[in-house]
Amino acid sequence: MSPPTAHSGSNGPVLEELLEELRRRKWVLHLFGGREAPEIYAAVHTWPTCADVIVLRDEHRASAYRVPTFPGTDVFSPRVVTWQYHATPVWTLRAVLTLAEPGTPGAPLQALRPQPECHIPPEARHDVTIRPTSSTQAEGDDGGGPPACA
Repeated sequence: MSPPTAHSGSNGPVLEELLEELRRRKWVLHLFGGREAPEIYAAVHTWPTCADVIVLRDEHRASAYRVPTFPGTDVFSPRVVTWQYHATPVWTLRAVLTLAEPGTPGAPLQALRPQPECHIPPEARHDVTIRPTSSTQAEGDDGGGPPACA
């Protein structure tokens, strides 16, 4: 898969703006399949008791979901999610970036069975590169973060 860029399809400039918003919000990028030619792009934003995850599979398929986190939770193979969305990368990024923060009115609380698109199989997770999208936050600083998932 080629990296999502401003040149990827007709929604390229919009996609680039949404990816920039991920960087601004300090999501952590996971490149599966090697840094030079990743097969799957994923990003994770960790809250105190849950995580929002985006999985970009190609120019046409993407998934996002919120997963409760407990000790030992594999955010790339969730057993339960409280929200999920599957569409094109642009629509999926729009959806997850407008999702209500955990613990605020409108935040999803229902336990749902994750669709297969919420999983990245272990065999696809070899050779992973993990990159913070911002270095402006000091280590250990949670930025005053929002409340935990209810």
